[in-house]
Amino acid sequence: MADLEKLAEELGKLTVMEAAELTKLLEEKWGVTAAAPMSMAAMPAAGAGGAAAEAVEEKTEFDVILKDVGPKKIDVIKVIRQITNLGLKDAKDLAETANAKVLDQSGKEAAQEAKAKLEAAGATVELV
Repeated sequence: MADLEKLAEELGKLTVMEAAELTKLLEEKWGVTAAAPMSMAAMPAAGAGGAAAEAVEEKTEFDVILKDVGPKKIDVIKVIRQITNLGLKDAKDLAETANAKVLDQSGKEAAQEAKAKLEAAGATVELV
């Protein structure tokens, strides 16, 4: 059996990009998803009418997409590092990638805050 403490320690050393890649790999290999399960309170009632089923849920999780870094690339890289805790090279690579996903499935407030910070640094950002 694997030493779980050692495994947890090694996983703690992963960068955000490496952790995202690991998540994708495990989802593909095991056929599962890392999405949080829906709570019973969020599920529609079993006997609810068709109107409840037709109601459109408000989106609560957003991807923060960097469309254009703008003229202040260094400032944008600094903000990316603040938001994601990436190292300098990873943040620079992210800033230089077209349509880069800075944050994945973030809460509404966190996504809006990240967008505001990136736009203040001169970037063009989209929430998806």
